[in-house]
Amino acid sequence: MDSPGDASVIPEPAQPARIADTPWFNALWFQATWFCAVLGRDTLLPLTAGLILLHLALARDLKSELLQLSGVALVGITVDACLSAGGFYLFEDGVLVPLWLCCLWLAFATTLRRSLAFFGPRPALTALAGAVVLPFNYLVGARLGAVEFGHALPLTFIVVGVAWALLLPALYRMAAFIHEADKS
Repeated sequence: MDSPGDASVIPEPAQPARIADTPWFNALWFQATWFCAVLGRDTLLPLTAGLILLHLALARDLKSELLQLSGVALVGITVDACLSAGGFYLFEDGVLVPLWLCCLWLAFATTLRRSLAFFGPRPALTALAGAVVLPFNYLVGARLGAVEFGHALPLTFIVVGVAWALLLPALYRMAAFIHEADKS
């Protein structure tokens, strides 16, 4: 039996929220990173990378954060590389996936448990957002000169929409799995 002075019965204080974990900060940080990556591409790549390093410096648990970011980014970069290899995305100098887009995937991975966490428990809504909203995001990137589409816009939207409708809910499940596995 524990005595009243035994430290094992004293609950540990809850860790205060880190600013990087707050949805509002993550949303603002992600938008800044998105603009640096998409508008600045290779020119602002050091700033984009610096913003990612800032996030990592502010993250509560660096190991867990690195696991989630690397897993989610690896899947996203692979899917984008496949779409690029299929001619749906055309990037400058014929690269499959430019470094700025890899950074953008790392940044996007931070949103799944923060500013976009509300999608996580709603897979149908997540799939719908993936199918509708995210192809539009690529269209904005195309309008800003970051990417060109190698196929007709309707076909590109259908393929990218289906890919994201499947990918986005899976990324939420992956992020949750990594988080839970890391806690145990």
